Amino acid sequence: MGVATKAVLIVEDDQNIARTFARILQKNGYQTDVAQTGREAIQKVSARCFSAALIDVCLPDMDGMQLLNELVDKDCRIVKVIITGFPAIALQTDKKADAYLLKPVKPQELLALLEQKTQGK
Repeated sequence: MGVATKAVLIVEDDQNIARTFARILQKNGYQTDVAQTGREAIQKVSARCFSAALIDVCLPDMDGMQLLNELVDKDCRIVKVIITGFPAIALQTDKKADAYLLKPVKPQELLALLEQKTQGK
């Protein structure tokens, strides 16, 4: 299973936020896919490797930390970025996340982080 160049899975149940992230990333050369639940994200990562996943902490079927644990066990190397409105969440990632961003996410911060973390992938 090869990693699609600059492919990002957006795991976000708020459609407006997911669309905004997708627009920002697509305008900057990224391919995007969206999962609105943790289960949907697991299915998509099982079917295709992404270079990165943006993971919201609050999902309808599981929290982002549970999803993070699931993705750590997958075969392909995916950069996992937790997105949260709660700074303390970053301390709970147990280093399984590659990075975290605080809401509201600034587009330039998101793009710089993805470029840094996916470089050489």
